[in-house]
Amino acid sequence: MSKLSTVARRLVLGRPFRSDKLSHTLLPKRIALPVFASDALSSVAYAPEEIFLVLSVAGLAAYSMTPWIGLAVAGVMVIVIASYRQNVHAYPSGGGDYEVVTTNLGPTAGLTVASALLVDYVLTVAVSMSSAMSNIGSAVPFINHHKVLFAVIAILLLASMNLRGIRESGIAFAIPTYAFVIGMVAMLGWGFFQIFVLDEQLAAESAGFEMHSEHGEILGFALVFLVARAFSSGSAALTGVEAISNGVPAFRKPKSRNAATTLALLGLIAVTLFMGIIMLAKETGVKIAERPHEQLVGAPPDYHQKTLIAQLADAVFGDFTIGLFLIAGVTALILVLAANTAFNGFPVLGSILAQDRYLPRQLHTRGDRLAFSNGILFLAFAAIAFVVAFRAEVTALIQLYIVGVFVSFTLSQVGMVRHWTRLLRTETDAVIRSRMARSRVINAIGCACTGTVLVIVVVTKFVAGAWIAILAMAGMFVIMKLIRKHYDTVARELEEQAADDTDMVLPSRNHAVVLVSKLHLPTLRALAYARATRPDMLEAITVSVDDGETRALVHKWENSDISVPLKVIASPYREITRPVLDYVKRISKESPRTVVTVFIPEYVVGHWWEQILHNQSALRLKGRLLFEPNVMVTSVPWQLNSSERLKKLQPQSAPGDARRGFLE
Repeated sequence: MSKLSTVARRLVLGRPFRSDKLSHTLLPKRIALPVFASDALSSVAYAPEEIFLVLSVAGLAAYSMTPWIGLAVAGVMVIVIASYRQNVHAYPSGGGDYEVVTTNLGPTAGLTVASALLVDYVLTVAVSMSSAMSNIGSAVPFINHHKVLFAVIAILLLASMNLRGIRESGIAFAIPTYAFVIGMVAMLGWGFFQIFVLDEQLAAESAGFEMHSEHGEILGFALVFLVARAFSSGSAALTGVEAISNGVPAFRKPKSRNAATTLALLGLIAVTLFMGIIMLAKETGVKIAERPHEQLVGAPPDYHQKTLIAQLADAVFGDFTIGLFLIAGVTALILVLAANTAFNGFPVLGSILAQDRYLPRQLHTRGDRLAFSNGILFLAFAAIAFVVAFRAEVTALIQLYIVGVFVSFTLSQVGMVRHWTRLLRTETDAVIRSRMARSRVINAIGCACTGTVLVIVVVTKFVAGAWIAILAMAGMFVIMKLIRKHYDTVARELEEQAADDTDMVLPSRNHAVVLVSKLHLPTLRALAYARATRPDMLEAITVSVDDGETRALVHKWENSDISVPLKVIASPYREITRPVLDYVKRISKESPRTVVTVFIPEYVVGHWWEQILHNQSALRLKGRLLFEPNVMVTSVPWQLNSSERLKKLQPQSAPGDARRGFLE
């Protein structure tokens, strides 16, 4: 069993890396772009579609506002990317928004950002995987009918790839990411070439349908609210921008400059694709409705509404079916890999929070491949829970989405404005002051834009489902506060005890007790080891649960040459643990300054089923004795022949062994 688990571990993770190999896992820009920017790049596959879906409520006339809403989203994206370029230069340590806000606005604001980002990373995985299955389902109906199952499988596969290490996952993801970008550019380029150069009329499969408004003509405040909601849904295109600021330590040197360059490339590609898809959809007459069977007049009864990308590919490539399948394939791949941004951002942020004692220390531990394995696993299972709960429906999940990221955007920009203001108070060099002032203006504009978007997102999406995300953020905030309180309490307790060490009364005696069930080699070994510790008093005890066996043991003990007295403890109810506990407590009560050391013989076995047959009483007893003051528990192992097989197996490694230098 143990050997099998070792082989399985190596197949999934590969051989472990030494801690001094961490520098070899750093990423060049060409690999960092798909690793950290795949989320923002992939959002162009569903963000434009969400704009069309929201506007469909008002009917076809509302579609005329799509390009303007797209321009507003693209403008905000450019401003946010320009703002984050200042962040990566000022804070290259990898704390990202959490570090910026904590340093400049305080720990409470920093924890607010951290909770928002953690929830948003989970939703990033859930939304990306659900959207990927929807896109594949447009070409393969079987997957559409079982998209929850396929989304769960995809999350587990992605998690296993990330467990192998950031560099290996980056190389694996680079080709699909660049394939998506090339495929989208080819589709948009060929589509616009046919329309504007060849003067051909391209029409989507839904172009001939009529679309009715769900609520008649929408005017006034209702229309303004609808446009605002469409803008907030389209703002999903901005998710993932902050991941680069969290991942600066993973870049090759010069880290901050390479991260800033990657941000600029991300912005250029994402804005181009985002606006290109919106304009091509307008030219081809695509109609996407929330309730296609009710709103689309002229659609056949068995009509299956394809995604926006699938309809565009079908219109552009026409009879060239391979083109449709290629676009559907690379789109699905980039959406699956978009979750990789979260798989890189969440574990790093979790590690920083664990270091600051807001999350369990296990999240700060690197695994065999120098990745934060526990954070990766936690993210995977949390995302699976959302996918199953919302049945992998993108429209349902998108309502929970982007609230957290705009909370972090806004607070981060406020923190950066305060950062530059603080530095300007002490800086005297005119050139540096000018550069700082320019950066402050950029961050101030970014703060105004992201703050406005945050208000719009909360107002328009709160009832639709954003309240769930806000509740999850509040829950994470409270949990992290409680974890920090626990760690602080433990630290304070240890400090107080350390301060009292000078007045601490040292133990006056060591009373050693050896537990005896039979007179055999494990018992003799325990007695010999107990003698070697030179206790002030040594005795052996046995619990009488069977009178015949106890009499035989006493007789055998008296006839042996063992000089240690054997004390028999009666147990009328045939218990073992309780009588031993009572006896040990009685010794401590009679001599408060006496330390009682309990020696327990134990078998070391080689098979899992042998563990069930042995040591159960010892485990229960140890578990209870650990809570008794002034009581020490010592296990005395006795290796059975079956344990020899374990010595021949390759030594097991636990998560963090590489970091601690245990692996060769």
